[in-house]
Amino acid sequence: MCTVVPISLTVGANRIVPTIAIPHPLGNPSLEAKDEYELRYHLVEKALAALSTEVEGQKVFEE
Repeated sequence: MCTVVPISLTVGANRIVPTIAIPHPLGNPSLEAKDEYELRYHLVEKALAALSTEVEGQKVFEE
């Protein structure tokens, strides 16, 4: 999980899950608590799916 995909690509990460923003990678403080929880839950689900996916080389897991 990362906020700056080009850096992750440069260092050779093989599974890259983009997140929200540098100061708040797994959240958005401007959202209501329920909405932010759903956002975080979705990001973690995406990261777990990335971990269980076979990859060759580098892959960015976009929406």
